[in-house]
Amino acid sequence: MLASDLMSGGKLTDALIDYSNNIVGHIRGGLGHVNVLVSVFFAGISGSALADAAGPSAVVMKMMREAGYDAYYAGAITAASAVIGPIIPPSIIAVMYALSDNRTTVTGLFIAGVIPGLLLAAGLMILNHIISSRRNYRFHHNKPTLRVLLKSFVNAVPALLLPVIILGGIFGGIFTATEAAAVAVAYSLIVGLIRKSLNFDSLKQIFLRSALITSAVMLLVSMGSAFSWSLAFAQVPQKAAALISGITTDATMLMVLIAIVATIAGMFVDTLPAVIILTPVIAPIAAKAGLNPLHTGMVVVLSIAVGMLTPPVAPLLFVVSTVGRIKYEKLVASVLPFILVEFAVIGLVVLFPVFSTWLPRLLGLAN
Repeated sequence: MLASDLMSGGKLTDALIDYSNNIVGHIRGGLGHVNVLVSVFFAGISGSALADAAGPSAVVMKMMREAGYDAYYAGAITAASAVIGPIIPPSIIAVMYALSDNRTTVTGLFIAGVIPGLLLAAGLMILNHIISSRRNYRFHHNKPTLRVLLKSFVNAVPALLLPVIILGGIFGGIFTATEAAAVAVAYSLIVGLIRKSLNFDSLKQIFLRSALITSAVMLLVSMGSAFSWSLAFAQVPQKAAALISGITTDATMLMVLIAIVATIAGMFVDTLPAVIILTPVIAPIAAKAGLNPLHTGMVVVLSIAVGMLTPPVAPLLFVVSTVGRIKYEKLVASVLPFILVEFAVIGLVVLFPVFSTWLPRLLGLAN
């Protein structure tokens, strides 16, 4: 969280937006594609959907409205693309899941999220192209010259390097996934100071904001842990396992049930408490049924993240409606097509485990 705030305060996210605009801003529905692409890049920095929706994606949403896009459509794709944040590594939700289930590793679950995250991005871009063509959303950005494209890439390299450093350091055994957070903060701080985009006054505000958000998160985690212990003491996981086992013994149907439960949890409960509460219940059930732990973890993480976009609570919609000063009720109607696309991605990941297990196996992180 602190690394993400330092990146935003250091104007590195502006470089990401400019680079994304140069890549896809000149095609039909270009700024919608920019919105999705920025979320893909920023996912490698923040690991948080809410941080993405309130940060760089909010900037692109404003650009879309100024370019003639409908305000509610711009808000809908902003909220939908923010779901990519906790899927593509590093992911805060994935870290909490791995810490709650000793059958998975943080690194393994990180890598398991790469393909599902890219599937989300592809699905959203396809839908954006279709809607933009029907509504005649014109090009906003001229096709850049190779020189302009390379210049924007060079400016974005410091931001693009952060996920490379995090994942490279973890894979190389230089530091653990937990220590990677400190490395990310140090890197973001050094880059911001070198570029002179951070100063003492801005750092005070950044540290204060991050401290407040972290404190709130830790309170949620502590309450979620207490509730999780209560569930274990009352043998709720065992009873839930018996109940679900009585419904079906089919592995695919069991995974469908897990996805439904996780999505509903994500609709009503904050992500971290949802993971802490659900994992002790779901992980033993999945293990007993012989399901791949990384596949199970990815389905849970993905479903909870999509639940954040799904009414009636939908915290992502509240953030976007607040930042964009648009009505929540109208935003719900505009986001429904994007929710259907993300449900379809959940279905693909549920039905085809290879989407979440192939890359970890290729890198020797899963059996």
